[in-house]
Amino acid sequence: MKPIAIFRHSSGEGPGYFATFLDAQGIPWQLICIDAGVMPPPTVEGFSGLCFMGGPMSVNDNLSWLPPLFGLIRAAVAVDLPVIGHCLGGQLISKALGGKVTKNPVKEIGWGEVEASDPAAREWLGDIDRFEAFHWHGETFSIPPGATRILKSTYCENQAFVMGPHLGMQCHVEMTEAMIRLWCRQWADEFATPGRSVLTPEQMNERMEERLAAMRVAADRLYTRWSGGLRKD
Repeated sequence: MKPIAIFRHSSGEGPGYFATFLDAQGIPWQLICIDAGVMPPPTVEGFSGLCFMGGPMSVNDNLSWLPPLFGLIRAAVAVDLPVIGHCLGGQLISKALGGKVTKNPVKEIGWGEVEASDPAAREWLGDIDRFEAFHWHGETFSIPPGATRILKSTYCENQAFVMGPHLGMQCHVEMTEAMIRLWCRQWADEFATPGRSVLTPEQMNERMEERLAAMRVAADRLYTRWSGGLRKD
């Protein structure tokens, strides 16, 4: 099988549990470090799927690597090559496919419940109707034409969408304990007021092992469904 191209846009926002899942399934992957100055490949040839991780920038910024990524996403979708996105990655997919990325009504930082919003969620999550996911965003995507929203939360209407074999998520199901502790050290930079949608680092670190284990049940379902569409040639 050809490798999955995993695009990292920030050094602290790597593939995390997504890579752990791929390794357990024997699925090869290749990390492309946009944050280190590596430009996106010119075509999707040579990959069985594309994965886009998070990042502190906006997909509306004037960054030289954004147009090539939008082009790769559209090229992959055109040939049914599975694409998956986490947070910024989900926003990249939405914008590439005709959606919009705008400011969310509130910042959403820390643990928060997401729930199924359409029967299509059953195909991706089975009998899981809701689960506690991790969040760290101030912007949100619209559902692009032809896609279906499958997850929502109290503070963000669009938490995940699907379109054929493609999955775009606003939430972070790829988190590891090390990633959460690293991000918590940057919490003050968000200039966010603690509240129902914004947890403090102390609150985010509560019941860490239990929360990660529960989220990985949902992550495994999502990743298993997505990886089932990968090119096997």
